[in-house]
Amino acid sequence: MAENSFPDLPPVNAEAAQKMWSEYLGSKGIPLADAPHHVAESFGDNPALADELLHEMLHGTKRATSSLASDYAYYNERVPQPEDHCIVCDGDGQPRAILRVLSVERASFFEVDAQFAAAEGEGDLSLEYWRAEHEKFWRRTQKSIGVDWKPEDTLQPGGELVLERFELCWPMEHAD
Repeated sequence: MAENSFPDLPPVNAEAAQKMWSEYLGSKGIPLADAPHHVAESFGDNPALADELLHEMLHGTKRATSSLASDYAYYNERVPQPEDHCIVCDGDGQPRAILRVLSVERASFFEVDAQFAAAEGEGDLSLEYWRAEHEKFWRRTQKSIGVDWKPEDTLQPGGELVLERFELCWPMEHAD
């Protein structure tokens, strides 16, 4: 394995994710036809990071996440919207929790404030930690698709950050 490379995330266990989604909808009395938009995915770009971020969601303070708007365009994915749900998977692709998006904003890397950085629930919860780790993360993930990313890219239309705040809603023992 090359220096600074990580093993890829495995695919999501779609059958288990669908089962968890059905159990969640049933517990809320929501018919499948009325179900909100949802995705199933792991956070991060490697199994260890996915497990770490999931742990912070389930046992810590992680109630926010950030991503690059350009990634949604590159991967032809829908940008999250309030009331969307995400089945969060661990580093093995197994579903472990469901979150509900509370708010979505766009901002540059430089507009992220200490309050949002703390809500991401990572490291020492400081803005300095958030900036250092997210810059490393986005430089790494963008390099993997041939982009030489830098924080200034978020000042350009389409390059902004997508800042999401969320609550855990399943399983019940972890619900906010």
